[in-house]
Amino acid sequence: MEITELLQLTIDKQASDLHLIAGYYPTIRISGELHQLTAFPLLTKELAESLIFSILTSEQKENTLANRESDLGYEFHDFRFRINVYYSMGKLSASFRLIPNVIKTIEELHLPQFLHTCSELKQGLILLTGPTGEGKSTTLASIINEINTKYARHIITVEDPVEFIYPKKKSIISQRQLQDDTLAWTMALRSALREDPDVILVGEMRDYDTIQLVLTAAETGHLVFSTLHTNSTPESIDRIIDTFPSNQQSQVRNQLSSVLKMVITQRLVPRIDESGLIPAFEILLNTNPVSENIREGKTYLLNNILETQEKEGFILLEKYLLTMYRNGVISRETALTYAIRPKEMEKFIK
Repeated sequence: MEITELLQLTIDKQASDLHLIAGYYPTIRISGELHQLTAFPLLTKELAESLIFSILTSEQKENTLANRESDLGYEFHDFRFRINVYYSMGKLSASFRLIPNVIKTIEELHLPQFLHTCSELKQGLILLTGPTGEGKSTTLASIINEINTKYARHIITVEDPVEFIYPKKKSIISQRQLQDDTLAWTMALRSALREDPDVILVGEMRDYDTIQLVLTAAETGHLVFSTLHTNSTPESIDRIIDTFPSNQQSQVRNQLSSVLKMVITQRLVPRIDESGLIPAFEILLNTNPVSENIREGKTYLLNNILETQEKEGFILLEKYLLTMYRNGVISRETALTYAIRPKEMEKFIK
C-alpha cells in the first residue's frame, strides 16, 4: 500500500478528509460520514509511520519528531492537501484535508448573495466563524478570488499552511506559509503592513498578539479577513474582547465597533436527499445599533437585533435553517440538531 493510492482514492471518492491512525483501517470522510477502507491493510504503527513519513521532507520530519505534531501542505497532481501530523498513544497519525483544485464562486457554493458585498469593501474587518471543518476556508477563498477577478489589488495571505492557490487574474497575491515563508504570525502581520497591501487574509486569529495586529491592520485602512472558532456571531465579538486584559477591554470595544464590517458564522448541514452537505449561515452587520452595543459592552442584545433586522441583511442561523427546511433542502431533525439556539428553533418550526 502506497500513500499515493490513498490520496488518489480520497480524490476519486470526493471525500473531504483522509485519516491514518494505527489500529484502524485508512478512513475517509464523505458528506460528513466516516468510512473505514477495509479493502486496505489494517494500519500498524510501523505501516502508518511509513506512509506518513514518505511524504515529509527531512525538515518536516524533524519538526514533527521534536514538537510531536505539525501542520503542512502537500501537492498531489493538481490537488493540495492540508495535513496535520500528530501522535496518538505514542503512535504517529495524520489527518489529510482535501483542498479543491478549483476555487468555486459564491453561487456555486450556495452562499448568500449578500456576500458579494464583501469584495466591494475597501477597508475594515470581516470575520468567518464556526467550528473546524465547516467550510470557512472555502468561503473565504471564494470571496478573495472574487476580489482577485474584479479588482487590481495587492492581496497578502498568512496561512498555516497555505490552502487554496489563487489563479493569476487582476490582483497580485503574496501567499505566505508559516515556517516556510515566515517564522511567526505576528512577524508576518507586522511585515504585511509594510508591503503595500490592500487586502490581508489571516488564516486564524489565534491569540492576543494576532488579534491585536488584525485590529490594527483593519484600523489603518486595509480590508482584513480572518477566522475564529466560535459558534455564533455575538460569541465571536465576546471572544475577541475577552482575549484582552480587563483594563484594555474598553479600548478594544471602541476599536472593534469602528473597524468591524461583518461577522459570518457558517455550518455545513446534511441535505435531505443525502447528496452531500450544504452551508447554513448567520450574518451580523455592524450597523449603528450593533456598533453602539459593542462599545457599551451589551453584546447580549445582539441576538435580538439579528432576529429583527432581516431587511438590513442580517441573518439569524435559526431562520436560515427554517427557510432551508421549508424549501425541502434539509429535514426538520437537521434544522433542530444544527440550531445554536434550540428554543428559538423550536418556536420557529412549530
